[in-house]
Amino acid sequence: MLVSCGDRTVGFVYTAGMSDRSDTTHDGSFSAAARRTFYEGHRSLALFMILIVFSAPFAGLYVAGLFGVAIGVVISAAAYVLLPFLWKWIGD
Repeated sequence: MLVSCGDRTVGFVYTAGMSDRSDTTHDGSFSAAARRTFYEGHRSLALFMILIVFSAPFAGLYVAGLFGVAIGVVISAAAYVLLPFLWKWIGD
């Protein structure tokens, strides 16, 4: 919340009802705690993600060398973070 004094803005004021950090989603599906809860509740998806996270860099190495390893790491990290959100969006 910004506080104004006449025509000048004083600054940011923390109030008790405000969150400590801004969240892009209101349900917190991108938070680490939400991911952990999701993967603990979906053991088969967790095992699948372990397979993806460890195999994607090797697949990238086989297909495109060191550049493929970098792409594989990025893809596996994105899949790990986005799967709970996509699962919720699809409608578990």
